Parts: sequence; structure tokens; C-alpha cells
Amino acid sequence: MTARRTERVLVLRSLGLGDLLTSFPALRALRRAMPRARIELALPTRLAPLARRSDAVDEIVEHEGLAPLPATSTRPALAVNLHGRGPQSTQRLQALAPDRLWAYHHDDVPTVDGPRWDPEEHEVARWCRLLAHHGVEADPTDLTIATSAIRDDGLTVVHPGAADAARRWPPSRFAALARAERRAGRRVVVTGSAAERPLARRVVYGASLGADANLAGALDVDGLVELVATAGLLVCGDTGVAHVATATATPSVVLFGPTSPARWGPPPAVSRHRPLWVGRTGDPHGAAPFPGLLAIGTDAVLSAIRDVREGAYRVGP
Repeated sequence: MTARRTERVLVLRSLGLGDLLTSFPALRALRRAMPRARIELALPTRLAPLARRSDAVDEIVEHEGLAPLPATSTRPALAVNLHGRGPQSTQRLQALAPDRLWAYHHDDVPTVDGPRWDPEEHEVARWCRLLAHHGVEADPTDLTIATSAIRDDGLTVVHPGAADAARRWPPSRFAALARAERRAGRRVVVTGSAAERPLARRVVYGASLGADANLAGALDVDGLVELVATAGLLVCGDTGVAHVATATATPSVVLFGPTSPARWGPPPAVSRHRPLWVGRTGDPHGAAPFPGLLAIGTDAVLSAIRDVREGAYRVGP
């Protein structure tokens, strides 16, 4: 019989796919440190299946963004802000009157004793550091998730979308990559959200793929994870699906524009993932493709694909 969970721990991470995956090392460290606690994770319901793959969460609290958190008859013994710096996210947790609250310091919430925020810190390391401040050691490399997939090196996944235009490489260039992969004898599919289906259609049409190659809007989060885990390669921009490739050990080429891969990229010591970046930063929420992203040419991406496939890409000296 499984021991009954006692203390209630509420964690806030009500963001997107990649945000959730980068929090897994911290969530798992919290689970190890509090094995008898009932850990609840507040996040969008659509991500619940992925959250359960962390093996660190007992219950999902349906929540979006910075909306008020639902009150319950039992206040949390511990609330953990893995959402952001605050103050709004921290204040949402404060409103539940937890016995303890772990969050980053913010001048607008002076009663919270937390470490100082480092805007240049990698997203995975950031949440591990928050826990370390409170005596809980987390392993930032603990990113892997289990799947039932069998790797198919002949399958390439192309994901042209991103939440903001600043991080979207032109679809004509993604189509050129897809054509090259098809000429090499590989099967290519294009993924994205339902809203990105027209974008995916442009890539499919430009690459002369069949209509069945357009999987945008056709997969839930579990389906996307299993597809990426099956693929021999993922090519995408700086968006959530890149973190799925990290979590499933799928080789990837990831195009960075306004944000450095030192903040959101794959683990730097893992050679199966190749981040491409020209060294320029800007507004990741811009309304047009970032010039630094556009400076990455198709030939550079094709070269990176060859290097990853051939094992020629190496990390370090």
C-alpha cells in the first residue's frame, strides 16, 4: 500500500510546454526532498499528461497564467514559485496563506526571503538555484522523460512555429530543409499548434510534401512527445518542442534569434543537440522575425544537420 501523502505542497508553473520541461529537475528534487508530501502543480490542463511524466506530481491544479489560484479548505504547508520573478506570481501564492513560501526576491514582496534573480541565468539552473537556497539540491541534468517510442532515423520532424514572430524563421527556409531531407530519402512531417496549421501548410506545400505530412493541430501533448521521441531529427526554432528533443534524447538543430541558447538552449555538453545563434540579442516577443535569426542561412542549417547526423558536431575544445 502506498503511504498517504501528508503535507500539501503547491507549485506554480502556469506557462508553456518548454517552461514545464525546464522545471523538471526542480520538481524532481522537491519530490526527493519531500517524499511524503502531496505535491500539486498549477498549470494549464493541456499540459497535465506531460507533467505526470515527471514522476514528481501527485495532483494537477487547473490554472492559466496569472489568474487567481483556487482556494481550498487546506492551506499549503509550502508554496513554491517556479513561475517567474514576481511580484504577481508570488502574490498569487501569498494569497493562499501558505506556512512557507519559496520564491525569488522582489522589492514589491519584501516579506519573502529569496535569492536575487539573474536575468542571464539558464532557465533550468534558475529553478535549481531557488531550491538550493532552501537546502534542496537539484540536478540540472535531470531532464529525461520516459516514452514508448522506438527511434526511426528515417523520420525528420520540422517545427516552423513559435509563440512570437521574433522567433520564427521563414517558412520558405524550413521548406528548403524539408526538401533536402526528402531528397536524402527521409520521411518529413511538419508539426505545430492548430493555429499554426496554415504556417505548416506553407512548409508542406513549399517542400512538395503530401498533405498528410501536416500534423499541426493533430497531436495532443502526449502525441507530440511520442512523435519527437521516435524521430531521428528535430529541426525547430527556440520554442517548447526543442525541450522535448532534449527530454527524449532526440538529435536536434535549434535556431536561436533574440535569445541566447545560454539561457534557453539544450544542455551545452550534449553533442546530439546543435544550437545555431549569431550572437545578437533583442526582444523575444517582437512582431517581426528578429534580424539575428534571419542571419542564419539555409546552408548553415543544412551543414548543422549533417554534422549532428554524422557525429561531427562536438562540444568543448
